[in-house]
Amino acid sequence: MNDFDLLVVGSANADLVIGVERRPAAGETVLGSDLAVHPGGKGANQAVAAARLGARTALLARVGDDAHGRLLLESQRAAGVDTGGVLTGGAPTGVALITVDPSGDNSIVVSPGANARLTPQDVRAAAGLLAAARVVSAQLEVPLETVAEVVRTRAAGSRFVLNPSPPGPLPADVLAACDPLVLNEHEALFMLADSDTDVDGDGPGGDGGDAGGHAEDDPEDWARELLALGARSVVVTMGARGALVAEGGPDAATVRVPSPRVDAVDTTGAGDAFTAALAWRLSLGEDLVKAAAFAVRVGAAAVTKEGAQASFPTAAEVSAL
Repeated sequence: MNDFDLLVVGSANADLVIGVERRPAAGETVLGSDLAVHPGGKGANQAVAAARLGARTALLARVGDDAHGRLLLESQRAAGVDTGGVLTGGAPTGVALITVDPSGDNSIVVSPGANARLTPQDVRAAAGLLAAARVVSAQLEVPLETVAEVVRTRAAGSRFVLNPSPPGPLPADVLAACDPLVLNEHEALFMLADSDTDVDGDGPGGDGGDAGGHAEDDPEDWARELLALGARSVVVTMGARGALVAEGGPDAATVRVPSPRVDAVDTTGAGDAFTAALAWRLSLGEDLVKAAAFAVRVGAAAVTKEGAQASFPTAAEVSAL
């Protein structure tokens, strides 16, 4: 019997946010707002989002033995996440230093801290936790070799979900395990930019690379190309336009899943909420299209509130959307 619907393996950061009238130039100092500290990190966000929906969720991550680490642990426990797999020490808790101007544009510097110390050995030591999960979800804010060890260590019957953010080269065995590979439109193009060799690219929202011969406005083609590279299934998220699902090989049919119309307030963390919801519904045995249809509703609900973890809806809130 599986003890957990979902095990999330990934990052846990403290988001340190300051509002500024304008970002400083080199050598310049500007005054900002009071510092706001929020729990974040893609792994921690996904775990909270899933647990808030009702999933039996566990988190495998690493935080520092410091105030930020305690904040992150408290946030997880408050949402109902099992934190037995959260390791402490090795480096300070990861932080994201964020400045936000009046237009909402932000600049972010991330110090991975303890996230970079989550090792393959940590994964092997948590083999019992991986064996207890129906679905394992990961991202790329922890070392790639750690994600690769997750693929090797997980239970034979479990399903592996990967959000390749920030995108980088993926080993063939990791890509072949993705069921699905969940990525947004920017990440899809970046992942396909050098698809003749490795799957790689820049971080989401960056200048990106040349998409080569890939159609720049055709998510169906992107999904098929990613399937041809080895992913077992692909989900491309498209914001207010919903998501695109493809599975079954490079000639597979694709299905567009529309999103409900909402008044968006803040899109922070919406992708994490989507991925968490998708992974949970897959753990319940739903097919990929049906799971994606639920996930777009969760993502839509998340953008109607400010913040990341604070915006994640309960199942009742999703039903009321």
